[in-house]
Amino acid sequence: MAELSKEDLDKVYESVEVAKATGKIKKGTNETTKALEKGTAKMVVVAKDVNPPEITMHIPLLAKEKEIPCAEVPTREELGAAAGLEVPTVSIAIVEEGESKAIIKELAPKLKSD
Repeated sequence: MAELSKEDLDKVYESVEVAKATGKIKKGTNETTKALEKGTAKMVVVAKDVNPPEITMHIPLLAKEKEIPCAEVPTREELGAAAGLEVPTVSIAIVEEGESKAIIKELAPKLKSD
């Protein structure tokens, strides 16, 4: 997965925050996996600091297979905060973009896996 610049990471967090406020997100590995499998996810975000890493290893692969943008962020805490949670979360899926559609469209080319 491509390394994102600080500016792009901020945009990823912003897209999660805006989608939570104006659209719909799914939180956690199971919900994210289901959204990817059903094809309802518009973008997924996974935290790097997951232990053990096997918990989320399948998400970027599934996102690539379904051609859905997948971003990797440094910490579960920051991802949880962006999703409006008081607890860390390892992954989220944006299923309805709401007003974050333009941000996701801008990020998508940078997030496509090779």
